Amino acid sequence: MDNRFSQPTPSEATTVSTEPALPDQPVTWKDFVTLAKPGILRSNLIATFGGFWLASGWNVNYIHLIWTLLGTMLVMASSCVFNNYFDRDLDTKMTRTQDRVLATRRVSPHIVLWYAIILGVLGIAVLTLFAGLLAVAFGILGMFVYVVIYTLWLKRSSTWSTSLGGISGAMPPVIGYVAVTHQVDLGAWLLFAMLFLWQPPHFWALGIRRVEEYRAAGFPLLPVVKGIKRTKYQMLPYIALLIPIPILMYVYNYTGIIFMIVSLVLSVLWFGMAVAGFRKQDNDKWAKTAFIFSINYLTISFIMMIIDTVHHS
Repeated sequence: MDNRFSQPTPSEATTVSTEPALPDQPVTWKDFVTLAKPGILRSNLIATFGGFWLASGWNVNYIHLIWTLLGTMLVMASSCVFNNYFDRDLDTKMTRTQDRVLATRRVSPHIVLWYAIILGVLGIAVLTLFAGLLAVAFGILGMFVYVVIYTLWLKRSSTWSTSLGGISGAMPPVIGYVAVTHQVDLGAWLLFAMLFLWQPPHFWALGIRRVEEYRAAGFPLLPVVKGIKRTKYQMLPYIALLIPIPILMYVYNYTGIIFMIVSLVLSVLWFGMAVAGFRKQDNDKWAKTAFIFSINYLTISFIMMIIDTVHHS
């Protein structure tokens, strides 16, 4: 769920913001947009669109699509605002997050909490009315995992935060898919697997780059607790398990051979890059390359999946 972060160099100092909010920093509508993490929303809406398109087989009901995207966006935005609300004290400890609205106390936490609740209620209502109860169930599951399991529990206590937190990041394409099919079949599982397996190696590459920043902030991320070498080993099975997904999507007639070839080549290249990470080299440079490749992997794979979706008669 994390191709949306700006990237400071490891040499940047981690500082705690102790400055009070300045009176010349008024709250604007942009602050409320930022609280919803628009970068996360954009990438996950593409995934939702991909799931909806795959299930539709080019026979797309565009009104249905728009409502599904709106409901999913509101639910995801609610989750992100809840995340900002509960992380407001931790955000002051990291360079990347210490300028966030709540960390600088520009907005009252009480207002942000109500903002999160209203977005969530609206999102669930839209999905209920226009996408079906199965889409609602997956939306609520995604919220619960991201807000409760990831934000409130594992992020603060366990290296499992990245792996299990990936469940929430894998929900958007599934929501899009079941909004059309109203059932959980192999296509839904393959979309879930694609996003779920992609997230840990993607985020761990970022974690390796910022390991000292996470260590200073007290986050038990895998590279902090187990070390960089162990993290590199942990990335391998996730990337390897991505390799059969495009094959299965082709064999079971969800996508054509072009998607299979492109996504397969990308998966093998990513795996080779992960293996190459064990050679003696600059870990920061390698992790940056792997992180950027992971973003391109997902973007290109989803674009090709949409273009090469099998037409339904």
